Amino acid sequence: MKTGLIEKVVGKHIVSPKGFKAAGIHCGVKHKKKDLALLVSDVPASVAGVFTTNAIKAAPVILTKETIYDSRKLQAVILNSGNANACTGKKGLADARIMQQLVADKLGMAANTVGVCSTGVIGVHLPMEPITKGIQEIHVQDDLESGIDFAQALLTTDTVMKNTTYTVQIDGETVTIAGVAKGSGMIEPNMATMLGLITTDAAIDSDTLQALLAACTNVTFNAITVDGDTSTNDTVLALANGLAGNQLLTPKHADWDAFKEAFLLVSQDLAKMIAKDGEGATKLIETTVVGAVTNVEAIKIAKTVVGSPLVKTAVFGNDANWGRILAAVGYSGCTIDPTNVFIKIGDEAVVEAGEPLPFSETYLLDYLKQSEIKIFVDLHVGEGQGKAWGCDLTYDYVQINATYRS
Repeated sequence: MKTGLIEKVVGKHIVSPKGFKAAGIHCGVKHKKKDLALLVSDVPASVAGVFTTNAIKAAPVILTKETIYDSRKLQAVILNSGNANACTGKKGLADARIMQQLVADKLGMAANTVGVCSTGVIGVHLPMEPITKGIQEIHVQDDLESGIDFAQALLTTDTVMKNTTYTVQIDGETVTIAGVAKGSGMIEPNMATMLGLITTDAAIDSDTLQALLAACTNVTFNAITVDGDTSTNDTVLALANGLAGNQLLTPKHADWDAFKEAFLLVSQDLAKMIAKDGEGATKLIETTVVGAVTNVEAIKIAKTVVGSPLVKTAVFGNDANWGRILAAVGYSGCTIDPTNVFIKIGDEAVVEAGEPLPFSETYLLDYLKQSEIKIFVDLHVGEGQGKAWGCDLTYDYVQINATYRS
């Protein structure tokens, strides 16, 4: 098979790369749904992590960040949903450490090779009795059903699982990269209210993996927004166990660009799934900005547009109110020339040189009824370009979040 060839694999999950096993069960944090998940690598894996920028960080974020920076390896990750273990003080941190040690003892590995993640209600201590019992009972497998169970156990207000898998040919070996995520509300990075796991059987060291994850995060997980809120628990971890048998990947490797592209595709797929599954959402909004002064400013402008409550409600109402898009571009804080802005919704140009164009209301009314809406902005002030993803703002978003604790 051709070296560097990238293929998307349908129907695969987080255990698709060699040497990974997973499980998801109901232990009792939630009333009925699965709420405890465990991911295990056959061997210690290189690890990278990106975390919430909120100054208020949940106990598992503090612990896992400390763990991976200390050991530079992970072999397991334990996750629970239904309770964020955030704003829980010294007891919360102690509970996270207990979860870590319980898994380490169960699997016969060092505690500093176990990551811990939580998601759910803030400000409530973990129910440690069912979690302890659940850790004792959970058993990982490498089959598709176990991967699905794992993904289901992460969900809170999500309506769908979020999984994606790609393969890429490296040194004549098939390297697999898989990702799973949860996220639906409190989505405003840098990052989102999300837990994300990326597994790969590629051989790559932790420092190189960290640089890659950070770069991909900037243009994927950091380019989505649902509601402008930043969570206390955001975590994305990438584990690479090297079992594919390729030569060590570095930016100097002949197939580095192909691996980087496949890794980016996994991150982008997950980011778009999160944006599309925003609480109460009916539509995914993708904004592309070109002609900005820098790529950073392009992403910032695109994110401002998809994050605008007025743009989001206009899309929900099938209203081609391009003035809201232009206004969002203007208050983004980035360099623009109002007399040079071009805007297109779908295939219909609505603004050129900062002035309105005649357009088909009928076309845009029909277009805005679709499930995926694309907005294009050309600033004509530079070479920067970038994308961001968000969703419409609906009545259901208010209902979901007005009754979240009940």
